[in-house]
Amino acid sequence: MPIAPPDPAALAARIRALATEAGFQRVGIAGVELGDDVAHLRDWLAQGQHGTMDWMARHGELREQPAALVPGTLRVVSVGLDYGQDEAAAWANLHDGERAYVARYALGRDYHKLMRHRLQRLADAVAATIGPFGHRVFVDSAPVLERALARNAGLGWIGKHSCLIDRDGGSWFFLGELFVDLPLPVDPPASAHCGTCTRCIDICPTGAIVAPYRVDARRCISYLTIEHAGSIDEELRPLVGNRIFGCDDCQLACPWNKFARRTDEADFRARNDLDRATLVALFAWDEDEFLRRTEGSAIRRSGHERWLRNLAVALGNAPTTPEVVEALRARRAHPSPIVREHVAWALEQHTKDRRVVVEGPDDPPSLRDTP
Repeated sequence: MPIAPPDPAALAARIRALATEAGFQRVGIAGVELGDDVAHLRDWLAQGQHGTMDWMARHGELREQPAALVPGTLRVVSVGLDYGQDEAAAWANLHDGERAYVARYALGRDYHKLMRHRLQRLADAVAATIGPFGHRVFVDSAPVLERALARNAGLGWIGKHSCLIDRDGGSWFFLGELFVDLPLPVDPPASAHCGTCTRCIDICPTGAIVAPYRVDARRCISYLTIEHAGSIDEELRPLVGNRIFGCDDCQLACPWNKFARRTDEADFRARNDLDRATLVALFAWDEDEFLRRTEGSAIRRSGHERWLRNLAVALGNAPTTPEVVEALRARRAHPSPIVREHVAWALEQHTKDRRVVVEGPDDPPSLRDTP
């Protein structure tokens, strides 16, 4: 026998309590109208700033209208899950040219499964309270304008770097959504507090934040190292530094992250020493080892070819050492033309100031000062 639903305000309060019990640090409720965010998206797409992410241009109506994506949807319950860690350690890694930098969100287990599991637990708990109801869980799994919905739900404002910022908790948190057919009262949207600050724009290594609130993906290191499948433009390669999967510079520079909550969530702890591993060590992984070590990780989706391509670029930017050059030489004949191209470029970087022997027998290369 269905359980009689409480009044909407009481149910909204209950949902917030259940979200906390499910393990989320923030929760809010938004309507389904997206207005100006739709116009911003359309202009961004029209200017080609999505690069090769064609999926961003598909299913426009579904992305713009939550009720079209899930018929009957009246409200969106938006949740946030913290993943913040030690920022000093991140800066230290970025400044060590022999070590690899992996975006903090990808150091541990892929967050999608954990978020989906907790969102489903939330949905089941709501059903236990009111009986069956129409709903659907989303974590980067459908065309959803999640940051706009989260802002409208009061979780934070969209910063000039396009990430969501909570004035009480910074920006180091994941987003997920529960679309529901319940007429819940909505929360007030978050107000913006970036002010005149431009630290995220100023620090972006490639100048990808081309204007406040506007990121050109074609220059963004996260896009280049994760989404982009081809060659990385030569003019951008030196700017990538040692970032081999994603980039956090804009978040590391954001002053609001002094309020970020640190977490020791087991799933988010670094695996395979990715928070301190050297470029040479990671470049040595063959495909079998790559697949084994990245099982359950967001990194696996990039594939081994992109992994080697990104590492080759980072090795080209690394200090010139016999170990670096030897590692690159070992991949010169890799079956992938993309990998070979980036390895050749990287080796060339180590010949500019020093003469590096890259031909001849398979013994380690010699390095000697240029006369």
